[in-house]
Amino acid sequence: MAAGETQVYAKVNNKLKGRSAASLLDPLLSMGFPAHTALKALAATGRKTAEEAADWLQCHCNDPSLDDPIPQEYALFLCPTGSLLEKLQEFWRESRRQCTKNRAHEVFPHITLCDFFTCEDQKVECLYEALKRAGDRMLGSFPPVVPLALHSSISYLGFFVNDSPADVIREFAMTFATEAAVLADCTVKPCTKQLHLTLAHKFYPHHQRTLEQLARAVHPGHSCQWTAALYSRDMRFVHYQTLRALFQYKPQNVDELTLSPGELIFVDPTQQEEASEGWVIGISQRTGCRGFLPENYTERASECDTWVKHRTYTFSLAVDLNSRKDGETSSRRNGEPHPLPRPRSTGSPQAMQAAIVRRSVLVVRHGERVDQVFGKTWLQQCTSPDGKYYRPDLNFPCSLPRRSNGIKGFENDPPLSSCGSFQSRTAGEALLDSGIQITSVFTSPALRCVQTAKHILEELRLERKLKMRVEPGIFEWTRWETGKTAPTFMTLDELKEASFNVSTEYRPAFPCASLLPAESYSEYVDRCVASVKQMLSSCPQDGVILIVGHGSTLGSCMRPLLGLPPHNCADFAQLVKKIPSLGMCFCEENKEEGKWELVAPPVKTLTHGSNFAFHCRSWILDS
Repeated sequence: MAAGETQVYAKVNNKLKGRSAASLLDPLLSMGFPAHTALKALAATGRKTAEEAADWLQCHCNDPSLDDPIPQEYALFLCPTGSLLEKLQEFWRESRRQCTKNRAHEVFPHITLCDFFTCEDQKVECLYEALKRAGDRMLGSFPPVVPLALHSSISYLGFFVNDSPADVIREFAMTFATEAAVLADCTVKPCTKQLHLTLAHKFYPHHQRTLEQLARAVHPGHSCQWTAALYSRDMRFVHYQTLRALFQYKPQNVDELTLSPGELIFVDPTQQEEASEGWVIGISQRTGCRGFLPENYTERASECDTWVKHRTYTFSLAVDLNSRKDGETSSRRNGEPHPLPRPRSTGSPQAMQAAIVRRSVLVVRHGERVDQVFGKTWLQQCTSPDGKYYRPDLNFPCSLPRRSNGIKGFENDPPLSSCGSFQSRTAGEALLDSGIQITSVFTSPALRCVQTAKHILEELRLERKLKMRVEPGIFEWTRWETGKTAPTFMTLDELKEASFNVSTEYRPAFPCASLLPAESYSEYVDRCVASVKQMLSSCPQDGVILIVGHGSTLGSCMRPLLGLPPHNCADFAQLVKKIPSLGMCFCEENKEEGKWELVAPPVKTLTHGSNFAFHCRSWILDS
């Protein structure tokens, strides 16, 4: 570059620094924040407003890395919008529903224009100018329609961009790299591979045909406005797993993290030796703090959920979206250029009436069990010296049903807590509002499951119309039970005496006596598969079959129904911990194609939190 041009660029650079950068930085400096941390906050929030950056700094006041000179990593993507994006998002949902998650679901639909690169916090505004200049320079030659050709292999499915349009897009990427090098002193490596928009990646080979059929419904000719979008990520956590908090959690110890619903956590799978079973060590994206957290309070999140959108340039509109406050796009951090259309739902009565023509299965986990709150010694806490039950806390059930082996029989067959009963009734009430029509009910023999099924049926006004069929084959993996003998349950006669409307005519696939103590995982899987076949064969008519079981039941009953192999044993144990009380899975039979399909449950998940035991005397007297 000539010396004169270098001087001109230097003047532009200084002008940019003195313009919008100061307008965002000055309010933060006036609040007393050091310049280097204020710039870091602006970069971490996409340089949108000083208020967002100030909030970020307040949250990160205890972040041990706050003063570390670690820049963000940036990348430029070409993203579709309009009708094409809607079709691609529909493919995303259907491919995940029918073929489970693959690597493509980690990121939004896009064409990669350059590798991730670093940019110093004080030069990010110059990076935005580089994007605008590159866009303006290529605006006249950018193709009005980007031709996309479908390509499929055993592990990859996507659209390739060919011919001269691909050359123009590469030239745009190269122009951006050149501008970024001059204005922001960044080393940007444009994509040299064939330009592509990935639909599916690293999927099961037997899903290839289904994915191809879904992809053919995405017509590349749909109207589309292509947008170049600049994203950033925290380079320290590139190879970490991302978890999303489902529930609020208040630390019990100083080395634990505070969690808020929706909060994102970075977890390094290779550094979990210190964590106890059921716990992980993670770093909060919201606060930057590190600590222990309960794994069953979280779910896996996508890679791009932690990315931050900065600026975009839309070619067909010939506008730079940096010039306006784009609340629909800039403020989102989940990598989606537009809000996703509402997923398919069977929540309305009209939709449920349409769904009732198919045979469906709704699998529900039981409500909160009493020992889940009060621990293994719960029975000692509620037993008087003469062996009678009393209620030491309002979350203990009002009473216990009679059983032949007395109150001791509840030790390995605990009932629902009061909150568990409330959860079950709440779910039943929501199912009634949804318009769902239950035609058959199966339940595990565990008392907590039978109680949950009863409460749901009561709210559905079906407690006298439908008899509950007790199927011991869907009881949870006996290896998780204590003792060397299989657990004992209330007999059908005892359940009937306790006003449970159970069927005495149903012949289960696995009688209680056939349950093996400490069975192997394969034995557990086999009995669940056999139980599902038995339950379905006894309900040949169309309608919704309700199955009330355990957290393990959702996977062990649903996966064979959907033609999926069982989870790996280690993965299975971890996944079960994340299923909340009244967690649901719902699937429908597609008789035309001879298969079952996973669909959205008719009601939303029930989220709840916990509290500490409260003793007013100790609190008031501070003793």
